[in-house]
Amino acid sequence: MPEEVLIVVDMQRDFMPGGALPVPEGDKIIPKCNEYIRKFREKGALIVATRDWHPENHISFKEQGGPWPRHCVQNTPGAEFVVDLPEDAVIISKATEPDKEAYSGFEGTNLAEILREKRVKRVYICGVATEYCVKATALDALKYGFEVYLLSDAVKGINPDDESKALEELKKAGVKIL
Repeated sequence: MPEEVLIVVDMQRDFMPGGALPVPEGDKIIPKCNEYIRKFREKGALIVATRDWHPENHISFKEQGGPWPRHCVQNTPGAEFVVDLPEDAVIISKATEPDKEAYSGFEGTNLAEILREKRVKRVYICGVATEYCVKATALDALKYGFEVYLLSDAVKGINPDDESKALEELKKAGVKIL
């Protein structure tokens, strides 16, 4: 069993152009993410997809005093994945409780346990948005003791300056940018 996992972060309809909380040109990385999914799959690696899976009244929504418009509400078209995930992909739902925010795929989930159980050593990350959920997931993966690689041709940020700062922060923390 390979010691690697590909974590596809939040590649959901609401984060694509035309969605409720779009990442500019987020759709441009869909083919790259699909290519990585295929390559990792061929090597027998575990594929994990994280998703925002918010209840209707989530704390992050503007109506609840949060910073974001309603997005990725459970069982809505906006929460659907836009990449080709294999049937056996592990789906990690985050920010599922009304009063808890979660940017990282590890926050409030059993992702670390799953990866340890599968004897994963190296984590590869792609998806959106670089300066939010991608960064938080990568930093948490480091915190849990994994070697972390960011697939820079398969991530997109919201703001180029913030994305550059996030990449610099990740590099300083020990994430290898590929």
